[in-house]
Amino acid sequence: MYKKDGHIHSPYCPHGTNYELEAYILKGLELGYDEMTFTEHAPLPKNFEDPVPLKDSAMSWSDLEPYLIKLNNLKRKYENKITINIGLEIDYIEGFEKETKQFLQKWGPMIDDSILSVHFIKASTTDSYICLDYSPDSFEKLVEEYQSIEGVYQKYYDTLTNSILAELGPYKPKRVGHITLVRKFQRSFPRDFNDKKYILEALQLVQKQGMSLDINGAGRLKPLCREFYPPLDWVKVAADMNIPLVYGSDAHSPLQLGEGLTEFQQFTQNFSK
Repeated sequence: MYKKDGHIHSPYCPHGTNYELEAYILKGLELGYDEMTFTEHAPLPKNFEDPVPLKDSAMSWSDLEPYLIKLNNLKRKYENKITINIGLEIDYIEGFEKETKQFLQKWGPMIDDSILSVHFIKASTTDSYICLDYSPDSFEKLVEEYQSIEGVYQKYYDTLTNSILAELGPYKPKRVGHITLVRKFQRSFPRDFNDKKYILEALQLVQKQGMSLDINGAGRLKPLCREFYPPLDWVKVAADMNIPLVYGSDAHSPLQLGEGLTEFQQFTQNFSK
């Protein structure tokens, strides 16, 4: 079976690890990968203040060009062994659509593949933002902002909807990232409501817009989540809707490559027969 990992980070991620890019490729070859997409967090808009304490949510602007050059060189070096895609994970940030579109217009022609994700949620009463998945404490702040756990889910999925519908130009990512990221801390913040309607509406919108879906194995490693983003039962729903599915390890280290890949392939193989 063809092995593709469509969501991989790199040493250019300030909250990641310092393994060289080539170490990821060598590990991918060891795992039998046929294709890899590096999707480092794109630099945030210059007029946006990163809300996390260390300001390390994304690649620095000064690292963007070296990242692209390095990947181009590695792409040529390994072209006869594995397909390497140069990519970015693009953050949709409410109120910064213009800046994001301008970024994509400039850098999009140099990118093979990309993911559109939501990490930052606008506060309810101010112009500040909170990083949804930074920590349980940051999630708790969102619960306070939106007065309930369901309020946070509603705001997250409203923001996700806006990201899918946003007019970001011809280089807008065609794949939606980890659509159930709001569940990252679900064991500390259990739901007393059914989030089925939010997920289903998101999938229907992905389908309508002709986009693909990031099936992200990283949630399996998170002690307060312990499931794919989205969970496998929703992967089946997405497949039944003919939404293209792209496995992503969301690895921040070569050691995390392949997380959940076998389980994902076996699962999808079972219902595709």
